Amino acid sequence: MLGNLNSQKVYAMIDCNSFYCSCERLFRPEYRKRPVIVLSNNDGCAVARTQEAKDLGIAMGAPYFKIRELCNKHGVGVFSSNFSLYTNISDRVMNILAGFGVEIEVYSVDEAWIDITNVTKDYLSYGRMIKERVEREVGIPVGVGIAPTKTMAKLANHVAKKSVRSGGVVDLSHPTHWIAARERVKIEDVWGIGRRSAEKLNALGIKSAEDFVQYQNDRLIQKILTKTGLQRKKELDGIHCFDLELITQKKKVIRSSRTFGSSVYEKEAMKEAIASHVSAAAEKLRRQKSVCSVVAVFFRTSPFKNFPQFYAHEGLRLSSPTQDTRRLIKHALELVEGMYRGGFEYKKAGIELHEIVDESQAQLSLLDANDSPLSAKLMGTMDSINFWHGPKTLQSMACGVDNKAWKMLREHKSPRYTTSWYELPKVV
Repeated sequence: MLGNLNSQKVYAMIDCNSFYCSCERLFRPEYRKRPVIVLSNNDGCAVARTQEAKDLGIAMGAPYFKIRELCNKHGVGVFSSNFSLYTNISDRVMNILAGFGVEIEVYSVDEAWIDITNVTKDYLSYGRMIKERVEREVGIPVGVGIAPTKTMAKLANHVAKKSVRSGGVVDLSHPTHWIAARERVKIEDVWGIGRRSAEKLNALGIKSAEDFVQYQNDRLIQKILTKTGLQRKKELDGIHCFDLELITQKKKVIRSSRTFGSSVYEKEAMKEAIASHVSAAAEKLRRQKSVCSVVAVFFRTSPFKNFPQFYAHEGLRLSSPTQDTRRLIKHALELVEGMYRGGFEYKKAGIELHEIVDESQAQLSLLDANDSPLSAKLMGTMDSINFWHGPKTLQSMACGVDNKAWKMLREHKSPRYTTSWYELPKVV
């Protein structure tokens, strides 16, 4: 099946441990051995937990108001989401991995695969060196899984995090170690197998990754999990199916939405919220060097309250593709004017940018002043200022001023230690 093992690919999957919580611990050493959780937008529920928090019985997605007393009792470190900090720390980790001079696929903010096929034959020592360097230079603990396929490297990483004896690094580059590792991993913990798919596989008697590999009816597996799921099964048996994705795929739809920290009752507050979402989305659009032809706006009341309900969603096709924040805000606010209905308690709003293409493929309007070369320079200058001085340092007046009624609730937010001059720790 594998042929000559020396000719096979070998991947290392690097995954940061409890990444959001580890970022918070970097600057709060008193929490190094204490339980820590990070909350979702508006401090709604736990979206990241350290092992100590898990041991207390804090479940993923647990509403904070239900676990607040438990957190206070056990001295749990509670933090609001601080994505500016997390993104910056992620960049530092990925830059170190890229510095090894290998091909890298950044899979998410805290995960990456690297190709170590021709780097060394002592894969275990190399994995330990990666782990030591990331932890020494950034301070974020990581697990490293090594194997001949991406799916198996992900499985090896899972084992590395669960096994105390492994020291956080597991090498499955040789078939003699595969079966033992696959037997330890539940089917729901295999990369790409969601809860519902796991339930269907459980009904077939497939409880572990090893059961999955040994199951003989590939046609049924493909029917349940599609072709991609069948390929994951083959990868767990050492058959290479997925190459590294070295080029980041550009988004086809860009969304920005959020539940309000406090309810919105006025149209002007809604306009400010929509303008802010447009600004965030337009910045992402320019970052990937794209333009869009459709902007859509939506807002709604809370479906969980026994109040009159209202939901609005409408899109507008632009006369020409654009990436200009001002032009997108102008059309989004036109939609708000036509859609807004007074007398409701609004709880969430957002925008979507559709029909996105590369800026090089679109002919910008020569008649619209907002799409002139001067406009592009203005947008670039604004993005640069916000990059160096922090998000929203410079923005459209349509976004309003501070202390907005709709501002996100973040009562436990840590400072932006690495991205804001104004929030650096002060030594006196």
